[in-house]
Parts: sequence; structure tokens; C-alpha cells
Amino acid sequence: MSTLRGRGTVRGLPEWDRCAVMGVVNVTPDSFSDGGHWFDTTAAIKHGLELVAEGADLIDVGGESTRPGASRVDEAEELRRVIPVVRGLASEGVTVSVDTMRAGVAEQAVAAGAVLVNDVSGGLADPGMIPVVADAGVPFVVMHWRGFSESMNSRAVYGDVVGEVVAELTKRMEAVIEGGVDPEKLVIDPGLGFAKDAAQDLALVAHLDRLRDLGRPLLVAASRKRFLGHVLAGGGAAPPPARERDAATAAVSALSAAAGAWAVRVHAVRPTADAVRVARAVEGAA
Repeated sequence: MSTLRGRGTVRGLPEWDRCAVMGVVNVTPDSFSDGGHWFDTTAAIKHGLELVAEGADLIDVGGESTRPGASRVDEAEELRRVIPVVRGLASEGVTVSVDTMRAGVAEQAVAAGAVLVNDVSGGLADPGMIPVVADAGVPFVVMHWRGFSESMNSRAVYGDVVGEVVAELTKRMEAVIEGGVDPEKLVIDPGLGFAKDAAQDLALVAHLDRLRDLGRPLLVAASRKRFLGHVLAGGGAAPPPARERDAATAAVSALSAAAGAWAVRVHAVRPTADAVRVARAVEGAA
């Protein structure tokens, strides 16, 4: 089976003939790579439309930073940040995902036009999330997660990171399905950078086939993350700033596409849009 046929489809979302590109719009003042750049609603909507013009297939809108050590914002503030942007992009015909751990935000975002809920906790942070997603009937991203940002670095302890992530994701998928979410609407995400160090992230990227064996479409979110900074820094030098990791991100996007990922989530869309199209062309020529 080719990776194209094997990357899977998500019921309720468009089908693409290659790895899809999810562009990131952070409506936050403190995200690790672009906090504050798109904090204004008008600027955030404009940026989302620019990412679509650069090749994004869908846009992921988030109002709460999940960088290591980040403190949570309250729900009212998250709603204030996110809902107008979701509504504005959806009104322009954009396929919109909402990046949230809160059931109330997910519910209102879907009402405003979001067609996918991307919960980095996989429904663990808010017990109301799974019933909301099940009731709304929208697709749901289940990410591997071991705890909130304040403490997640201390949880990066594994004997076999690939085996443990697969096992924990399997358990979480079963719980989400038991909660009423359509299994054909599930997407899985290994959670690169969440309770994982650089070596563990690289091991997961090297074994995406093990994650695809779970039988659901795979989202890979490596964009600008710390492990890429460590790779680029080499022997003990300081890692380059997050915004200087886009070429490295595109490399992971190409690798992910070749490994059969359903989508990649990135801040800088154009390099990754080119990368996944090259991967598709090579795949088609094989």
C-alpha cells in the first residue's frame, strides 16, 4: 500500500491527495515562536488568509499558549481571543480548526464555524470535552499528553518512548470512542515537545510508522520546536531562535509526508507546502 492510500481520511473534512498543511494562528501574547504578532483580531484573520494563500489547507486557531512553563488564561479571555477569529476565517470559506483544551471554547468555536477540535490534552484537561465533541459530531485530534505546561518537562520519563506513546495513545483513543466520538473522526498526534526531550522527539519522528499502525490519520506538529533547535545547534552551541527553524520544520514535514502523515501543523506555510508537494511527486513517481 502506498503512503498516499494509507494516510487515511477524516470523516467530515475535505480529502487531499497528499499530506495536508495546517497553518497556525496563535491569538496569544506569549506563544513560544510568534506570541503577540497576531494578537489583534483583524491581524489574526488577515494572517490566516495569508497562510491559506501560501498553501495552507486548514487553519488552526488557538488562544492559549502551551509552551513549556506557560500559565493558563481563563476561559473568558480565551473565548475573547478565539471566537471572532474563527468566525471571521470561517466566513471567508476557510477550513478552521480550534486549538483548545476547554469544552466551552470548543463548543462556541464550532458554533462560530470551526470544523475540527484540536485538543492537545486529548480530552483529559476538561471532562466536558468529549461529550461536547461527540454531541457536535466534529472531528477530534487526540494528542499524547501527560500534563499541563507548568509541569510537563518533569514528565518526560520513558523506558521506550515510542512504545509508551503508542500504548498511551491507544488507551486514550479507546476512552474517546467510548465517550461517543465517531472513530472515523479521530486524528492522532504524538505530541512532539509535550513531556518529551529532543532525543525522544527524534525517536518518534523516526518511527511514525508505529503511530500509523494505530489505524487513524496522523497529525505531526514539529514546527519550530525545541528539538529542532537542538539539532541545528549541534555540539553545545545555543539553539537558533524559533523563527529561524522553518527550514528544519520543512524537512520534518517532508519526512512526515513520506511516512504517510495525514497532515503537518506549521507556522511558516510556504516552505512546508512546497515540501509536501515534492514528497507527493516523489511518491507518485515510485
